[in-house]
Amino acid sequence: MANPFFTQSKDFTPEALQRQGEADAQTLQATFDLPAAQPAEIGRMSYEGTILKTFGALILLGIAAAASYMAPVESSYLYMMGAALAGFVVAMIASFRRKGSAALTLVYALLEGVFLGAFTHWIEVALDVPGAGLQALLATGVTFAVTLALYRSGKVRYTPKFQRFLMIGMVSYLVFSLINLGVMLFSSSGNAWGMLTGVTVAGLPLGVIIGVVAVILACMSLIADFDFIERGVKAGAPAHLEWKGAFGLIVTLVWLYTEILRIIAIFNNR
Repeated sequence: MANPFFTQSKDFTPEALQRQGEADAQTLQATFDLPAAQPAEIGRMSYEGTILKTFGALILLGIAAAASYMAPVESSYLYMMGAALAGFVVAMIASFRRKGSAALTLVYALLEGVFLGAFTHWIEVALDVPGAGLQALLATGVTFAVTLALYRSGKVRYTPKFQRFLMIGMVSYLVFSLINLGVMLFSSSGNAWGMLTGVTVAGLPLGVIIGVVAVILACMSLIADFDFIERGVKAGAPAHLEWKGAFGLIVTLVWLYTEILRIIAIFNNR
């Protein structure tokens, strides 16, 4: 037996059903005529989303840096060490997560902002290198722009050979940094940079040479970040990986700025 509601309703008469079929066809055609959905509309990774997330994290980093920069120089060392250690912990957690995390990225940006502001203030005041922060900031921006231009031109690509070289370089740099940290902590010389200024090669402080190598490695790391973002967008990766791409860029830019600032400080204190 037919359902009385369906048989008695005017909406289910043959004429009405025919009109509904026509309407459905028109709706279907209108749907096909619409522009293709953008990645953000279907929950996929996009360049625009990654750029916005990176820019937002950088704004937070800048605000935190400005605040810690204004703190008394006597407190700079405490801010530097506290923020650096906390930032390292957050970075380790974020690195081992498969998914991108807005909270971890923003917390990391906040902590690194505190670190960079205090570090910059300490160098400019305690080491008497006025204007070092602005110089390092401009150099970081130019280096980022040049690296991005080279990547987009296709002249520099993230190949397996490139990846192996970067991995070897970063592990070597990490080992040297740990050794130098031990020298700084346990040496009685009172040298602020450890072996970076205590050792010279061809008349140049070792810190300048190591700093240049570190800047090159940071530029290579930027290439790796660009490649991750490009492959993610082209593969239609989930949108949460935009935060992972933004996190990678923030980590590399902080490293790049720190190395450039240190080179400037060593040059001015020769």
